[in-house]
Amino acid sequence: MSTLTNESTDLSLSRRRLLGAVVAAACLMLAPATYADGYVSGDTGDNLNVAQMKLTFEDQFNDIDVSAWGPNTRWIAHTPWSGDFGGAQFTDPTDGFPFTVKDGILRIEASKSADGKWRSGLLASVDPAGNGFSQQYGYFEMRASLPSGPGLWPAFWLIGKDRSKSTAEIDAMEYYGDKPSGYSSTVHVWHKDGKHYSDYSRVNVFETADPTEYHTYGVKVDSDYVRMYFDGKLAWKTKTQPEYRQPLYILLNLGLVDGVTKMVAPDPSFMSVDYVRAYGLNPVE
Repeated sequence: MSTLTNESTDLSLSRRRLLGAVVAAACLMLAPATYADGYVSGDTGDNLNVAQMKLTFEDQFNDIDVSAWGPNTRWIAHTPWSGDFGGAQFTDPTDGFPFTVKDGILRIEASKSADGKWRSGLLASVDPAGNGFSQQYGYFEMRASLPSGPGLWPAFWLIGKDRSKSTAEIDAMEYYGDKPSGYSSTVHVWHKDGKHYSDYSRVNVFETADPTEYHTYGVKVDSDYVRMYFDGKLAWKTKTQPEYRQPLYILLNLGLVDGVTKMVAPDPSFMSVDYVRAYGLNPVE
């Protein structure tokens, strides 16, 4: 009888200890502890909460600070490494073209010139010398209204500053006006030896949403994943390649596809941008 009582007591104590450990673990799991990368406990990193991040760059387009090639302007009007691509020439900014601002909205215009050639606008956040805004890791976002029509090719994207061995490109959003049900989201690494890495997803959000209304297009880059967001919700993610682990700068543009569809593109066409922002992933203290 004495032995039985001791065994029961030991068993009861073990159960209480086990229950206590389970409760303690549950409490730890529920506690919203913030980590250095900006995530909280129990979060895989897919959730987006900019309140946990530090704002590092913002243009609300109350004015436009842009020059053809810099230096000392927030934006330049060409890709820092070359200039143009696609079916429209990215134009040095002049008064009223291709950039105008009104009521906190940037309007990028694409139109035909007198000689029948298309001209449009691009903004890049660093100049050819690398001066300007770039950031390793973080969340980058644009809120914009896209034009509709065949041949139109608006985009929001990132490029790695170091292009000595390869070009790291992250296309958060590329919208092709002749494929209006969604947009393309792609990552590339273009190697100097001709090798090419890419991963891709078609984000078919415009089957229900309207691209001409304002939406946010975002990309979050950390050491493990590149995550794409539409209106703050995860659209897809892909593994971070070594070439993306460097400072990245911002580009946005209204381009034209260099093909037959640009012959029927609406002239003029406009891309409207409410803001561009970037955040560091470290939590706000």
